[in-house]
Amino acid sequence: MVDGLKADYVHLSVASDVERLVDADLVSEDWDAGENAGIVSTSIVVLGVREGNPKNIQGWDDLVKPGVEIVTANPASSGAARWNALAAWGHVTENGGSEEEATAFVDQLFANVVSLTNSDRDATQSFLGGTGDVLLAYENEAILATQSGEGFEYVIPETTLLIENPGAVLNEATPAANDWLDFVLSPDGQRQFVLTGFRPVNPEAPGEADLAEYGLTPEGIEGAADPANPYPEVPHLLTLTENFGGPGWGGIADKLFSDGSDGEPTGIVTEAIAKSGKATS
Repeated sequence: MVDGLKADYVHLSVASDVERLVDADLVSEDWDAGENAGIVSTSIVVLGVREGNPKNIQGWDDLVKPGVEIVTANPASSGAARWNALAAWGHVTENGGSEEEATAFVDQLFANVVSLTNSDRDATQSFLGGTGDVLLAYENEAILATQSGEGFEYVIPETTLLIENPGAVLNEATPAANDWLDFVLSPDGQRQFVLTGFRPVNPEAPGEADLAEYGLTPEGIEGAADPANPYPEVPHLLTLTENFGGPGWGGIADKLFSDGSDGEPTGIVTEAIAKSGKATS
């Protein structure tokens, strides 16, 4: 790929990562032209908490209270962390708040961060190791951790963000890579995602439908907060397309995450991290 690694197929955190491969002539420009717009799996941003939820975390506003310690990955190095930060921003802007209020909220949130890791998986390991009170995480990461015997409880905020993970076949891939992508998007392929904590993108795959129809156990999905109803409807589910000018990250990425190196203003989240003193932690 861009850094010299060999691959036929990629499954990445954000679409902008695939666009880097397009710019390097490694992936076709029309990689996202299909019905699913290049998205192969979805999840949502959740709030991981300690057993019994001792801080009584119920939603985003609880994260900025004094004494609440947050663990998250760094948006500068982690696509997962960008979803987390955008969900926090949207909690304010998509519920009637101004951008000034959202900026203040993001500043408060990162002031409470005690561990800012390079990746989402590193953030999970930091939290499992005993750091912090709350982990900003993917729903599937929380479910998979429990399935692996390292679980933690999690809260689904009333307002959260749909995480859309892209997949793409590289230009020089073997024909089997296209067959693999077809399988990934099939009901059988999506079922495998569902079993490990992801929400399906294929409407034929198990979601709100009866899980038993897809050969899953009547008890539902192991590791979910409610195994029998593993992927509950979110009261206010935000998406890039409906709420932030998508498809794709477009201007919202510059607004929140620009590092100022291209002469543009530094992004709001980047500034919040700098003000918190956590930028190099």
